[in-house]
Amino acid sequence: MAQQHYEFTETAGGVPVKSWTHGVPFDPKARVQLANTARLPFIHGWVAVMPDVHVGKGATIGSVIPTKGAIVPAAVGVDLGCGMMAVRTSLTASDLPDSLSGVRSGIERAVPHGRTSGRGRRADRGAWGTPPAEVDAHWAGLAGRFEAICDKHGAIRKSNNHKHLGTLGTGNHFIELCLDEAQRVWVMLHSGSRGVGNRIGSYFIELAKKDMGDVLGNLPDQDLAYLNEGTPHFADYVEAVSWAQDFARSNREVMMERTLKALAETVPKPFVVGQQAVNCHHNYVQQELHYGENVWVTRKGAVRAGLGELGIIPGSMGAKSFIVRGKGNPESFCSCSHGAGRVLSRTAAKKQFTLDDHKAATEGVECRKDNSVIDETPAAYKPIEQVMAAQSDLVEVVHTLKQVVCVKG
Repeated sequence: MAQQHYEFTETAGGVPVKSWTHGVPFDPKARVQLANTARLPFIHGWVAVMPDVHVGKGATIGSVIPTKGAIVPAAVGVDLGCGMMAVRTSLTASDLPDSLSGVRSGIERAVPHGRTSGRGRRADRGAWGTPPAEVDAHWAGLAGRFEAICDKHGAIRKSNNHKHLGTLGTGNHFIELCLDEAQRVWVMLHSGSRGVGNRIGSYFIELAKKDMGDVLGNLPDQDLAYLNEGTPHFADYVEAVSWAQDFARSNREVMMERTLKALAETVPKPFVVGQQAVNCHHNYVQQELHYGENVWVTRKGAVRAGLGELGIIPGSMGAKSFIVRGKGNPESFCSCSHGAGRVLSRTAAKKQFTLDDHKAATEGVECRKDNSVIDETPAAYKPIEQVMAAQSDLVEVVHTLKQVVCVKG
């Protein structure tokens, strides 16, 4: 009999939970949250849990939730279509300048990042003042569908949309220059649908709660309010989320274009872009066929890993990342982790680690080394090697990357 790579947990009043968590921390609070999800009446088969699992708002990060006849907007979240993109260049490590500070500065000039907040500030440094031509070109392909969505749900129009296309954001979003096992240079980045995705997600989460009305209190968690297939709001949600996921993909494409231009301006040797690894979401919902049924699959911090499909599993600021190929494991609904997964909350990380700790953990990486990024320090995350070992039946490693430049908001 083949070895079982996952932990099987029965759920009282619900479906089982299958967790690929051998050898990695698994917060008891996340187990409770997963059990609540497993008790929803429309789960298809079981809930699959990836090794980067940790507590999230609305639903557990690192979970794969297959549903029939309904979608939980809070499980999909508000960073709709958040994901990764990576490309390999013809450059090698020896082609890079001895000091990488100029490369980092060039990328930071090319791509708006971070956020300027507070009263009296006219412009947000994380958004475009006047979007450049490539942003306008991508927006032209999105604008018509956006207007159709806003005609039905006007509150969505009051969002950062056009001016956030091609921008990085804050938190765990990043742009990196990496070296693979053959010392070849890759560009890798992580971002999603920015302000407009947040507005769409938040809007429909509240709409689901309103639609459920008096029965909301019967749910194991009010954040698990759902929209039933066949209702107008369900169709509108699918339309809006699909658009936001396309926005997120375009957002990464624009940032990649601009980052590669910045790299060309700061590295003396000409180069070409070779293999494009992938442009993949890890916070999204789509319809798929599993065990003979067409179901809605919500990947909340998980990557599709169908047979032969390429994906990206990043580590933290000072850790390795991986280009992977899916093994198409049906028991995980053809999924794998989307990263290392937090082991400490942002608040706890800031309390536990010092700036010296962060500098030591990111030695050799050209990146921010200040107090405002301590919540992203590597020790706030699970060891990526343990995470990869726990999902050896879900993916195989194609390339191992180590960052030498990291840009954060």
